[in-house]
Amino acid sequence: MKPFLRLTVFALLAAWTAAAQAQAAPAGSLPLQAQQPHATIQRAIEEFLRVQTNGLPGKATVTAGAIDPRLTLAACGAMDVFSPPGSRLWGTTSVGVRCGAPTPWTIYVTVTVRVTGSYVTSARALSSGQPLAQGDLSVMNGDLTQMPAGVVTDPAQAIGKTLTVSIGANQALRADLLRTPNAVLQGQSVKVVSQGAGFSVAADGKAVTNAAAGQVAQVRMNSGQTISGIARADGSVEIKF
Repeated sequence: MKPFLRLTVFALLAAWTAAAQAQAAPAGSLPLQAQQPHATIQRAIEEFLRVQTNGLPGKATVTAGAIDPRLTLAACGAMDVFSPPGSRLWGTTSVGVRCGAPTPWTIYVTVTVRVTGSYVTSARALSSGQPLAQGDLSVMNGDLTQMPAGVVTDPAQAIGKTLTVSIGANQALRADLLRTPNAVLQGQSVKVVSQGAGFSVAADGKAVTNAAAGQVAQVRMNSGQTISGIARADGSVEIKF
């Protein structure tokens, strides 16, 4: 074969090979080694969830949902997993995963956070205004993410408080249903204790407002002056200097 014909044949074979490869690879597709495996994204999400839920009251179980297998993402050197603004890692929600380089991308993945722990229920029907004692309460275990928002998880959070509504037996207690009883009642005679460095003075007065322990109470002194102090559990009002 003449040299010119040999070169022509080789050139045609090379052109046919290149054309065949171009037809076999879809336009815009990335080489396999340049794609980010979905499994690594899910592992990064689950590690993020384990760290973020470490302080929750109970045992947390986290699961990252499946990523659409048709989704192709460029390989990423360092992925950033984050919670969208306003979201809470509780129950079924979503988290974001983003890559800054070499090819930026961001996706959102559904996740499930379950928290198994203790919560407090009413041991029997309880009336509005009733002060709660240990015998009025029961402790149960379950998935806290399926409980009402603000569910009480420790009996100590409820004992000594009163209910703002009546509830039936075996109902989960919520913090917004509990009220700290007033230590100082309007119109009640109270002792006002003034304390400072090296001195303590007590005087009598009459409460102008209701106040629970730790809240600010106003008292009209026998002199006619109205002062403000901190209500104490024993019914006194303390003023510190």
